Amino acid sequence: MSVTERVYKDTKVVVVRGDITKLEVDAIVNPANSQLIMGGGVAGAILRAGGNQTQEEALRKAPIPAGKAVATTAGKLKAKYVIHAPTMTRPAMATSRENARLATTAALQCARQLGIKSVAFPGLGTGVGGLDTRDAANVMVQEIKRHIESGTTLEQAILVGFGADLTQAFREAVESLV
Repeated sequence: MSVTERVYKDTKVVVVRGDITKLEVDAIVNPANSQLIMGGGVAGAILRAGGNQTQEEALRKAPIPAGKAVATTAGKLKAKYVIHAPTMTRPAMATSRENARLATTAALQCARQLGIKSVAFPGLGTGVGGLDTRDAANVMVQEIKRHIESGTTLEQAILVGFGADLTQAFREAVESLV
């Protein structure tokens, strides 16, 4: 697994290509829908790897709008939490850069409230949401940068690309951090 790493104001921002459900981190982010139904894409992978516990807990907290996030336990995953951050209202609908930005910010705020030190993000909105990988990567890295600048206990933000295009988009966005 090739890794790109940049330290920005004492926080490591890391890009890896792989399966987010296999990472041993405090939390992984689920690019959810507002109903928190975990069907396809990253949510489906989390459900398959982690078991039904996360889905059952998430449904008790639904609905939540874009711009908000909630955490659940991570079931059988190596992560401690799953942070559900909606990028769309209903399952499998198109999303926007703005919703990816809102979801990133909400996930980071949720991580801050939980005192999380390491959080892993997939591409928010890049699957069924149809958002361009570069647009998503750029807006996500901008929000991570803002979060770090506002003061954070976060030690590591990991951007996980499942495919080559998203991984490269994350790398390019992270290389612009100065």
